[in-house]
Amino acid sequence: MSEITDYDMLSEEERKQRDIEDRKREIEEQKALPYRWSQELGDVDVTVPVPKGTRGKDLTVVLAKKKLSVGLKGQEPIMSGELCKEIKVEDSTWTLEDQQAKLNAQTWWENVLTHHPKIDTKKIEPENSKLSDLDLETRGMVEKMMFDNQQKQMGKPTSDELKKIEALKRFQEQHPELDFSNAKVN
Repeated sequence: MSEITDYDMLSEEERKQRDIEDRKREIEEQKALPYRWSQELGDVDVTVPVPKGTRGKDLTVVLAKKKLSVGLKGQEPIMSGELCKEIKVEDSTWTLEDQQAKLNAQTWWENVLTHHPKIDTKKIEPENSKLSDLDLETRGMVEKMMFDNQQKQMGKPTSDELKKIEALKRFQEQHPELDFSNAKVN
């Protein structure tokens, strides 16, 4: 079950005000970063400004499973640190577009580098897209998330919790000699 937070205790009007204040704070924190970033379901785009005339060979870009570093050769990186989520390096790219280095990745992120301010990913309102437009893996993940969110809102078990319950029932059926009458499921 989910735990009750101070946000849950606020009135609807207080929640709206808190959301507005949180969004303003997030915008200011994000403006202060040395890069810009945005995301859609399945893509994170990081845009790093570099001086006009910069060419790919002038850059040092490290793109690893949990690390990102972008900078000009021989200088301190413009940005460097641990990514907040792992990426599939083989599915990630960087390009130099209009003197800006960009990175693409695959998931919702609350920040790019772990030591930078976070955004509230629960408040993201993605552009409308059709599930049929997504690849099978992403579509399955989205459908599972939607089901789990709906179940949580109704106070019912998520898909993972349902799997555990089914496994326990099968075990109980396979072992009728055991007494489960006082067993609790967490």
